[in-house]
Amino acid sequence: MPLTAQQMTAFEKVGQGEESVQEFFPGEHRARPVMGAYTDSERMGLFSGGQDLGGSSGWYTDTRWGDLGDGTFANPILNGDYSDPDVIRVGRKYYMTCSEFHFMGMNILESDDMVNWKIIGRIFDRMDLDGYSGMDKYGNGSWAPALRYHDGKFWMYVCTPNEGLFMSTATDPAGPWSPLYQVKNVSGWEDPCPLWDEDGQAYIGRSQLGGGPIIIHKMSADGKTLLDNGRKVYEGPTAEGTKLFLKDGYYYISIPEGGVGTGWQTVMRSKNIYGPYEQKRVLEMGSTKVNGPHQGALVDTPEGEWWFYHFQSTEPQGRVVHLQPVTWKDGFPEMGTDYDKNGIGEPMKVCRKPSTGVETKAYAPQASDDFEAKELGLQWQFNHNPHDEYWSLTEKPGWLAIKSQKAEKLRTAFNQFTQKTMGYKGVVTVKIDFAQLTPGGRAGIECIGNKFVGGGIIMEDKDGTATPRLYMETDGTAKTTSFNISSVMNKGIYIRLEIDAVNNKHKFYYSVNNETFIEFGDTFESGSGDWKGSRIGLYSYNTQETSGTVYFDEFTYLFDGPGGLTSTQTK
Repeated sequence: MPLTAQQMTAFEKVGQGEESVQEFFPGEHRARPVMGAYTDSERMGLFSGGQDLGGSSGWYTDTRWGDLGDGTFANPILNGDYSDPDVIRVGRKYYMTCSEFHFMGMNILESDDMVNWKIIGRIFDRMDLDGYSGMDKYGNGSWAPALRYHDGKFWMYVCTPNEGLFMSTATDPAGPWSPLYQVKNVSGWEDPCPLWDEDGQAYIGRSQLGGGPIIIHKMSADGKTLLDNGRKVYEGPTAEGTKLFLKDGYYYISIPEGGVGTGWQTVMRSKNIYGPYEQKRVLEMGSTKVNGPHQGALVDTPEGEWWFYHFQSTEPQGRVVHLQPVTWKDGFPEMGTDYDKNGIGEPMKVCRKPSTGVETKAYAPQASDDFEAKELGLQWQFNHNPHDEYWSLTEKPGWLAIKSQKAEKLRTAFNQFTQKTMGYKGVVTVKIDFAQLTPGGRAGIECIGNKFVGGGIIMEDKDGTATPRLYMETDGTAKTTSFNISSVMNKGIYIRLEIDAVNNKHKFYYSVNNETFIEFGDTFESGSGDWKGSRIGLYSYNTQETSGTVYFDEFTYLFDGPGGLTSTQTK
């Protein structure tokens, strides 16, 4: 069925006061004046969701994000690397997925209020394609996906840059999902999106690697066969991220243009799916410092409101998710607020929450894990395909066991258990039983992205005696400390990583009692790499041979915003 929505109140800027403190007419979404200019370009990447209302001077470190607990929210709503998000509504529930590239695999998130999200399922756990069980497919894998609901089923389409177009379906978004089906074995395709017309005819839109053009194919009703070679309908500056939908008798194409960190959102419509299309730029950075506000999903509520999810490329978090209010005028969406009055929307920092009819306390996607469950928590994603015979949740009940496989360095180590870094400040702590680590073995907490940094235990061979020490490694270079921790070999040790994304300074600590923590290693920076933002994780590998096992327990990850971190929970 075509989507419909009612119009909503617009906003107007009044007076001539300083922009960052200026009042606004109430409007439908404006909650309060916002202190969030972030105008220092050198710091722009450190703050996601900043709002510079027209060239104000100075910068403000407004690190609020997510549900603020007072009927409003602050962007970003998800302050982690949920890159290329797609969101749909089914009934009164909202579902999200995103690109994961070489991480396994693509999760499904669910929300009742469009702001607070939890992970409920996973489309696949591995990609049984050449190379993905090794450690050399960085930047490959699942690029920008599309999520749709049709004929009583959930449908997901995704391209990998070298293997082609894939799809999967499920009757329950939590799974199980059907095995990935290769619709087309081809290289160079990206960012697909299906559409079923009112007469049942199926189409799929896509882009070409490198940013365009936009091409439309006819497709079989079951979504498994392309019926033609496609027709080009649009060519523009880095046109990608195709999203197709029907509204009021028009075919709409919503696309990001201009590149990941610098682009804008364009919406086009036509009475014919092959065009010609009239187009309008609907969201841009404008006078704000929210760079590249684009690529995402237009979603309506049962009450008739419209909202737009988009990402912003930040450092070190990666591509974080924002939510903007939408009104419709003359057949096109108006997003956010047009602060500079040029007819194009700009991102907002604080908005009232969508009218979904649901009230809930603020929460964030799952992070901590006590490893008591029979199955691994959905927050964990393997870096490349898992080697399942080398990890276990049952070998030592209540602990995660990682058998140390041979690898040259952390980047090439198998069975890295990773999850997205969330928020501006975070504290990661885990207990490690390293009694079975053998010489050459390394284990600990990792922080990976544009560099691979690990901190924890290294087992050295000193005159025939296995000697454990604290160590830190960066891109394969290990620095061993003078701390000999043989005395706690049978008790275990706690390793902690403190994350400060505002200043991009991170630090490792250790403790023997989980109360007093002592720093070790160097302070380091992190950033995006291989198309993904900074991540944390657990690892164990051996530079000499496949040997030894390390056990992890009491994994806690607290972060700011709705992540449970308080100012007293450090060190």
